[in-house]
Amino acid sequence: MHQTGNSIKLLTGNSHPRLAEAVAARLGIPLTPCHVSKFLSLETSVQIHSSVRDEDVFILQSPSPPDINDHLMELLIMISACKTASSKRITAVIPCYPYARQDKKDKSRAPITAKLVANLLAVAGADHVITMDLHASQIQGFFDIPVDNLFSEPSMVQYIKQEVDGWRNAIIVSPDAGGAKRATALADHLNLDFALINRKRKRDMAASMTLPTVPPTPTGSDSGSTSEDNDSYFVEKMELLVGNVRGKVAILLDDMIDTGHTVRLAADVLRENGAKEVYALISHGLLSDTTMENLRDLPVKKLIVTNSIDQTDRIKATNDKIDIIDIAPVIAESIRRTHNGESISALFRPNELFI
Repeated sequence: MHQTGNSIKLLTGNSHPRLAEAVAARLGIPLTPCHVSKFLSLETSVQIHSSVRDEDVFILQSPSPPDINDHLMELLIMISACKTASSKRITAVIPCYPYARQDKKDKSRAPITAKLVANLLAVAGADHVITMDLHASQIQGFFDIPVDNLFSEPSMVQYIKQEVDGWRNAIIVSPDAGGAKRATALADHLNLDFALINRKRKRDMAASMTLPTVPPTPTGSDSGSTSEDNDSYFVEKMELLVGNVRGKVAILLDDMIDTGHTVRLAADVLRENGAKEVYALISHGLLSDTTMENLRDLPVKKLIVTNSIDQTDRIKATNDKIDIIDIAPVIAESIRRTHNGESISALFRPNELFI
């Protein structure tokens, strides 16, 4: 790598310094000194202690609970600081894209916040974005700058082959229709069967009778809610729609886990249908509203997540219930290829694992 002029400069904020250090070690470069803190007024302060003029800058930041908004603001300010410091190119490396689930207008007056985040990154001065396992691939269309969506699938394939006993008698399961494409792709890679769970929401009439009545909205007002908007009226149930899991190792595949509610319901359904064991294989472990006790009690043998979000404290607190798939090699290789003008898609061809 070049030592002067247009070399790789890797910066990070406070979201995931362990991942940034692992990526830097993989690239064989030091992290660029950068101090990110807060003033007494809680405004974010960024100080970059090394020149980035005419350099190829990569800013690794993975906004995560409980400080997602602070992490996003840190990223935007770091991008802006590098832009005004005359960096040649600025790439935002965001393993877990924030607000990814707010990608469409699914109800009246709902914001498309994933698009807003895309606009903020572009206005701050980002020239390129590298992310991983987007919740919805159409988010790439929210940008007018290049976006590379990396995949954890090759690493997941390797984990299954090395760590899941009896994986040849396994079945890949999607907990909802939205993840069917992801699950079938993994099943095809491993030459395994595929199963689909159907999520049903049934109106709970007993609950609707006990909920307080919402006063009528005054004429001309655009506030208030109706009974159709209240999720308390519904009970969520799951049923196996496609596939036979009896006597097999069931591998639940999803892009993120937050409360753990979906995984719990799906695992219960799989066990009721005769699954021998259940593993949960998740790209992003947000776990924002999940206690350590709830994690330990999840009805799965292992909860496997990538380290797109730091899980160090949770691993210790859950008695190794959580396994980690390291994405640092894939991110480091994507940075190297971006810097050298090489193909990113080559990373995900068969037999191409950079670990």
